[in-house]
Amino acid sequence: LDPGSSDTSETSIIQAKLNRRLGPEYVSQRPAPGGGPKLTYVEGWKIIGLANEVFGYNGWCSTVTKIETDFIDIDPESRKCSVGVTAVVKITLKDGTYHEDIGYGSGENIRSKGAALDKAKKEAVTDGVKRALRNFGNLLGLCLYEKLFTQEIVKIK
Repeated sequence: LDPGSSDTSETSIIQAKLNRRLGPEYVSQRPAPGGGPKLTYVEGWKIIGLANEVFGYNGWCSTVTKIETDFIDIDPESRKCSVGVTAVVKITLKDGTYHEDIGYGSGENIRSKGAALDKAKKEAVTDGVKRALRNFGNLLGLCLYEKLFTQEIVKIK
């Protein structure tokens, strides 16, 4: 993706890939917090792999622009830690196009504050990467926001 290039064939190829929806092999489900309907999602490593396939391993990068601890709670009896962290992640393509989004991570009832923060930060950054990448198109997770698509894709799986 060279912004100075008049050749749009590379951009057209990338756009065509991004317009495709995810196959069932990429989609997972887990129980929703609080017992609601199951959440449909794609694991972080799968989305990163797809981004590498679409943009090339050197065609994009991620930057954590902000990371913030929302809370740290220590149970007075068990001394276990629970933490919440938010991270703002920016995905930039080699032509300068970018999307930015926020991710959230938590560490619940973990023995050490350091381990709880480590888990929560990794989760928050991964969530931010996934949420920012989905803004590029269906193949990178946008299709998971279409209720009908998610209902049908889990039936195939």
